[in-house]
Amino acid sequence: MNYGRMSVEAVDRVAAGTPGRPSTPVQISWFEFLLDSTLLEKHLQKSYPDAVPVQLIIQFLEQASKPSVNEQNQVQPPADNRRNRTLKLLALKVAAHVRWDLDVLEKGLTIPVLNMLLNELLCVSKVPPGVKHVDLDLSTLPPTTAMAVIIYNRWAIRTIVLSSFPEKQTKPGPHQMNMLNIVQQEKEMTENILSVLKEQAADSISVLEGALQLKKDFYVHTLRTLDLLAADAAANGETESSTAGLRISADELHCQVHYDLGGIFFQQGCTDQLAYEKAREHFRQTRDLLQKLDSTVHVHLDEKRLAGYWNACRALTGTSDPSDSQTTPYGQINTLIRTHNYQALIEAFTKDNVTRSLPNHFRRSVLREFLHKVQQGERGLDEVCQKLCVCNAVRDALEGEVLSIRFQQLLLKPYKRMVDFILEVCSRSLEKDRPSETSRRNMATFMKTLCENLEELVLVFVVSSHKLFMELLKEEERKVLVEQMRKRSATINLSAKPLPSFYDIPASASVNIGQLEQQLILSLEPRRIRQILIELHGMAERPFWRVNSKWEVPPDYINVILGIKDNLTKDLVYILMAKGLHCISIKDFAHARQLFSACLELVTEFSPKLRQVMLNEMLLLEVRAHETMAAEGSRERPPSDLVSRVRGYLEMRIHDLPLRQVVGEECVAFMLNWRENDYLTLQVPQSLVMNNPYIKLGQLLASTCKELPGPKESRRTAKELWEVVVQICSVSIQHKRNSDGRVGLIKHRESTMGILQRSKFMTFIKKLREPLVLTTLISLFVRLHSIVRDDIVNEVTAEHLSIWPSSLLNIQAVDVEAVAVTVKELVSYALTLNPNSQSWLITQADIYFVTNQYSAALHFYLQAGAVCSDFFTKAVPPDVYSDQVLKRMIKCCSMMNCHTQVAVLCQFLREVDYMTAFKALQEQNSHDAMDSFYDYIWDVTILEYLTHIHHKRGESEKRQIAIKAIGQTELNASNPEEVLQLAAQKRKKKFLQAMAKLYF
Repeated sequence: MNYGRMSVEAVDRVAAGTPGRPSTPVQISWFEFLLDSTLLEKHLQKSYPDAVPVQLIIQFLEQASKPSVNEQNQVQPPADNRRNRTLKLLALKVAAHVRWDLDVLEKGLTIPVLNMLLNELLCVSKVPPGVKHVDLDLSTLPPTTAMAVIIYNRWAIRTIVLSSFPEKQTKPGPHQMNMLNIVQQEKEMTENILSVLKEQAADSISVLEGALQLKKDFYVHTLRTLDLLAADAAANGETESSTAGLRISADELHCQVHYDLGGIFFQQGCTDQLAYEKAREHFRQTRDLLQKLDSTVHVHLDEKRLAGYWNACRALTGTSDPSDSQTTPYGQINTLIRTHNYQALIEAFTKDNVTRSLPNHFRRSVLREFLHKVQQGERGLDEVCQKLCVCNAVRDALEGEVLSIRFQQLLLKPYKRMVDFILEVCSRSLEKDRPSETSRRNMATFMKTLCENLEELVLVFVVSSHKLFMELLKEEERKVLVEQMRKRSATINLSAKPLPSFYDIPASASVNIGQLEQQLILSLEPRRIRQILIELHGMAERPFWRVNSKWEVPPDYINVILGIKDNLTKDLVYILMAKGLHCISIKDFAHARQLFSACLELVTEFSPKLRQVMLNEMLLLEVRAHETMAAEGSRERPPSDLVSRVRGYLEMRIHDLPLRQVVGEECVAFMLNWRENDYLTLQVPQSLVMNNPYIKLGQLLASTCKELPGPKESRRTAKELWEVVVQICSVSIQHKRNSDGRVGLIKHRESTMGILQRSKFMTFIKKLREPLVLTTLISLFVRLHSIVRDDIVNEVTAEHLSIWPSSLLNIQAVDVEAVAVTVKELVSYALTLNPNSQSWLITQADIYFVTNQYSAALHFYLQAGAVCSDFFTKAVPPDVYSDQVLKRMIKCCSMMNCHTQVAVLCQFLREVDYMTAFKALQEQNSHDAMDSFYDYIWDVTILEYLTHIHHKRGESEKRQIAIKAIGQTELNASNPEEVLQLAAQKRKKKFLQAMAKLYF
């Protein structure tokens, strides 16, 4: 600690400086904050701290995540020790200092660093691990915990929006090529995070929409609450109380959340028109709340961007808002375009040359929109485009800007009506009363330029004789200009062939390159792509595969493609493959086939290696196309030649051929989905099984499924599959002696001991559709989950549990949280394929039950019963509603204080549980409909107990309802057994239907 104090004094001395000699403050090193716990707060309170907050966060997290080296000189993941935990906490405290302002954090931190920071916030805020955020009830969480979930999900959707904005791709020079691997690694890390965020986008939106339903104030961690957590003071509940942390009013948070949700819905609007409606509603709420709020300390949004979003939404949805007192200039222009009132649009542009309320970039974008419509084949817009171009040119001239090339092209083929329009716009664009000297001078220059660019002498005289020309130019200037035009007319070739159309007028090389690059980006026709590239290479010699940063080919192929010596061929191969892969990603398989076929034809001429690469990619294309059809409901088996090609790929042995792991992965999934188990178990070469983890997994799954109905001896492959999966879910552990001398265990979740990382294993699983394979995997993970949880009372059930081992040798190495998350993801995925599988529904219900989510558990128990009884019109089979399931349904109702439902369900058991039923009926604070359920009770003993309870409490009305239920003739004990059974079955069905209406 003394060393820490000395460092502060030293910094202060340097900062103060000495008389007559200015000095620069020394930047404090990150380790000094570890030595002095008070230094961080002092540093952050400075006016201009060095380092700034975001730099500190980067330093703290970088040091906390550095790998270590053991005695055997092996790189180990970061240790979970006091130093690293303190560094992470310091990073959180810096974020708390900036009040968790995501604008500040996003500008200063990369996506991986910010992801690490916010995951640490979730951890210290005690967000339940292994539970999806969308499954959490924010209203029941401690305030700081709920706020951590909200901050994380706000960042998630903001990051998705920001990542969709175009970025200028950096082009590394020759001296930077050795850094490509590092840049590639960082890019892959960012893309992996983005892919996860995009997969969970719907969940994040649901979480934030849920936050908008909460009307209470929110609290977020401050430096003080984080200090309390570090000192274990949270044991007294102070950090979880309603007053701990920085208070943020509900309106402030709602304002920010509405803004963020508006952003994500606006981004989704390009593929879903209805999303614009949602975005507009969220932005409206944001505007209303901004006007309502007295203080916006905790609201961080760009009001100009909000106004832009609002105008864009109104234009895209075609609606007006009564709250707008007047229409904005943007709104007026958009209304004119939408109503096809083009004359009024040109009039508005002309008037705007005087008022200049519309920015130039907006005016140009309107012109580009009309040009695009012309290119798409809309007729009658040529003249509108020309007039808008003239209006914009005059505006540029008035502001002293360079005239656009499009306007200069227009002057190459003029006609009198167009020149008259130019002069009309010029006359109306100068201020009527007293135009400024600058405007007059700029307009005079424009008139001279106009004359110089017109080749026909007649049109030059039209301009030079105009009133405005006479006013703006002196007599001498006019004479000199007219004389120049006369001399020039002698050299004009009047027999020159006119150009065919306005859009075919030749432009400068740079304009043509830009237009061709745009066509290159948009085109999906291989011949056209080749033609464009030939034209581009004739104009400039540069790598055109870099034109679009979104064009990407797999890293496995990049070196082979960039090794092509001919630049045109290199560009063509790269672009055809990148476009084909993009088409596959959006399921446009027809265009993908055309692009890949053209690429295959091209590479066949010069590279056997690339030819095989393209054949592999075309195989993947056909596999995905067939799997997509199957996912959409097609039951058509794949053609035999496709199955043969998949087998050929799995058996392929070509030296030095770049192979994408995903091709083998999807081929194995394809074989499993179409029950090619004999091939996987008997015919795959053993060398492939040893070298390819997906083939090994596929063989073990196929063998296990094939032997499932068999005797106990056939469980050898099941045991082998078990061992492989356990290894995938295991983590490396190291022993470390604590300060008290005891040996503890430190787990490293970053490492894996299995043949695959767990994330890649889950990706593979989500490509499987075969019910038996999924049932086998669910069964395996349920057994593993039960063993690592070691809770005999609350075990999850599934089919075929008996084939798996009942114990683990090295249970400490298994990542319990990873197993819990995997089993939930696996069952949820399976139910998306078949939501009517009663076995999977019971397993899903059990998962919710053992994690104390009783409402969700009851929902799935009821759904399991409904699917196998035609929505309870038939009796539910006893193997579905076993006594164990019924007892769990009873506990669910009990935990939700639905005590009358408990009493009714107690009758469903093979032996009626009177003790539980009577205890439930004694409860007076029941949250269900109580006496409305009495009609579903058929057990006379329970009804008699009800009459006794109500009599004892003096509840005469309820007692009469119970007496009326007892008095029904079909419940008379003297009735034959068949009558009593029919009465019970009728009440069971009606009760379960009533419950389904409550919980579905």
